Amino acid sequence: MGEAVKPPRPVAASTAAGEAALPATLRRNAPLVPTDSAASRSLAAVIAILTFLAALCAGAAEMVAASADQWQGAVAQEVTIQVRPSPGRGIDADVAKAEAIAKATPGIAATRVFSKAEAERLLEPWLGSGLDLSDLPVPRLVTLTLAPGPSPDLKPLRAALTEALPGVASLDDHALWLRRLSTMANTFVGVGVAVVALVLLATGLAVAFATRGAMAGNREVVEVLHFVGADDDFIARAFQRRFFGLGLRGGIVGSSAALLTFLVAGLVSRGWRSGPAGEELDALFGSFQIGWRGYAAVLLIGVIASLVTGLVSRLTVRRFLA
Repeated sequence: MGEAVKPPRPVAASTAAGEAALPATLRRNAPLVPTDSAASRSLAAVIAILTFLAALCAGAAEMVAASADQWQGAVAQEVTIQVRPSPGRGIDADVAKAEAIAKATPGIAATRVFSKAEAERLLEPWLGSGLDLSDLPVPRLVTLTLAPGPSPDLKPLRAALTEALPGVASLDDHALWLRRLSTMANTFVGVGVAVVALVLLATGLAVAFATRGAMAGNREVVEVLHFVGADDDFIARAFQRRFFGLGLRGGIVGSSAALLTFLVAGLVSRGWRSGPAGEELDALFGSFQIGWRGYAAVLLIGVIASLVTGLVSRLTVRRFLA
């Protein structure tokens, strides 16, 4: 008797058995770069944290820049005449004469004379309260509000004060304070930009390290892709898409957390405005509102983090394959 002919094995069953025998990284339906692994979740968390820190720095820099612009606008609209007491002269008469000269100067919209009590109160932050300053030669101040428009030429006013009240009256246009304020604001903004750049650099380094680890863990898959004819661009695009998704996820989480932080800080600052600390915070940082430029910067940092992640992963893969 001849041997019984075995029936052919079904193709579908054979394919399923072959796929079941393959490792998980080589199965047809498995992604080239898994995104649900512990390493992928850790990388997304790192990107979210770095994006959050960079967004906080950018928002704080925008807040300080906006407050500095507001301070400069307020200070630049006022100049001050200081009238010092002099033996043999009436201080009130000198103050009135200085105010009259200021009112007659073109470009001066309004004047305000500080009384002796108000002038003494200005010294309380440095000398303390409750002191008797009646025997001290406390200067008197006259604040001048400039008219809207281009800044007027104050040289004629300064010359008129020197001629009418020599050695007694002086004009302060706050130019020194404006320069110092501008320098401070520009320095803070520069530091914020530098910190954002360093954080994005750290993000790129973390992505490069993670990409090399993924390439090393999927070396067999890459070799099989090369064997069946896949080029380096195809493999690089696969890694770029996966890491761009991780970067986008981390960027969205980090940017959203930063926006929520600024929102909560604004709500808390409104509750603190009634106290002295709240008034100082409001004077320094405003109401913790970063404005549309700040919100745009925070969202842009999230997008940049995603683009950096995708670009660095692609460059790392190409360098690894080379």
